[in-house]
Amino acid sequence: MDPVAAPSTPSPPLLNRPPAELPASCEVLVVGAGPAGSAAACTLARAGVDVVLVDQQAFPRDKVCGDGLIPDAHRAMARLGVLDEVMALAQPVKHVRCIGPRGGFIDVPGTLAVLPRRQLDLVLCRAAAEAGARMHAPLRFVAPIEEAGVVVGARLQAGEATHEIRARWVVMAGGAVPQAAIAAGVCERRTPSAVALRGYVKNDAMVGRITELEVLWHRRVKPGYGWIFPCRDGVFNIGVGVAHSHSRGRDGRNTMQDVNLREVFAAFTEVHPPARELMQGGQLLGELKGAPLRCSLEGAAWSRPGLLVTGEAAGSTYALTGEGIGKALETGILAAEAVIDGRRASHDDATVRQRYEAALHALRPRFAVYEKANSVNARPWLIDLLVWSARRSPRRLQRMSGVLEETHTPGNLVSLKSFARLLFER
Repeated sequence: MDPVAAPSTPSPPLLNRPPAELPASCEVLVVGAGPAGSAAACTLARAGVDVVLVDQQAFPRDKVCGDGLIPDAHRAMARLGVLDEVMALAQPVKHVRCIGPRGGFIDVPGTLAVLPRRQLDLVLCRAAAEAGARMHAPLRFVAPIEEAGVVVGARLQAGEATHEIRARWVVMAGGAVPQAAIAAGVCERRTPSAVALRGYVKNDAMVGRITELEVLWHRRVKPGYGWIFPCRDGVFNIGVGVAHSHSRGRDGRNTMQDVNLREVFAAFTEVHPPARELMQGGQLLGELKGAPLRCSLEGAAWSRPGLLVTGEAAGSTYALTGEGIGKALETGILAAEAVIDGRRASHDDATVRQRYEAALHALRPRFAVYEKANSVNARPWLIDLLVWSARRSPRRLQRMSGVLEETHTPGNLVSLKSFARLLFER
């Protein structure tokens, strides 16, 4: 059962071309048609690059996500020319409501919206196809084709059939599941940074009562958080996330913490009255679904000769909140721009890779803010202090809004040291 209606499926010539019609070669092969891959393919195609986009699932398809579109996503979608189409489908939101264990909250203003990924990803993929990218699905990445250590294409699989395509560049945008990155030789950590569980609930009685992006921290859901995001037509995205879900043991291996996501979800509905009312009086559409997250631009090499890694495969999700759509789009655009610039100026492989990696390094301070603030997930009582401080200090609330809008990148915003220094400012 689909939780939300999707826009009408484009005609076959645009999306989901048969794997048997895959061309023998192209300039750029983009693996993965989520936000990062579609953004890269769209940018490349509009620059006149011969680009093929493949995905292991036919579109439209579901994707486990909180569905929140924060300011960086709005800016990236505006660059891609799809913002108006997305906002015609999305639920606009004015604030992120941060709720502490005692029930106190602060509303952080921002440019926000909610749109299920089934709809969002279809809009983005269709924009890439309309720009000229040839999109083929379902096709699963099996392995790169290499010559003298340089990636020159890929082997793809559809059912029992294997297909090969050669390319000047391969852009890996396969998401958080590591199999493609492992096969491509760029995976540095197989385990994710965090895990999440979400579902869609239809509850018309809660329309107008839950109007913000609600995020709650509580000792019963640590080391994570719970959320409720309002979609359209009485549908709500509800879920929980657990940060630093895998820890390194004495044997040097990363293993999953002893956390049951369904138990965390149940605890969230017990300690947060709106979550309890939403579930008790609503209809769960489909099943609760889980997914891994890769955060803080960690866990994979960003490139190797002939190949660029982008989106969540490169760790483009923010720690603390799990928001990743905006930075997935942005890193996809950056990968495309590096290739376009290299093509225009006849740069060699190393120069293109250096430009791309330098662009990702420039993003790191923003990821660092969220990573430092991750201490909140293990110490939810810090949110109670943050609420108290922000209500006393408009300046702190302005800083939080500035971080959300990316007009302000502090060295610290939510950390033990920052509280010692800033709790009493006015």
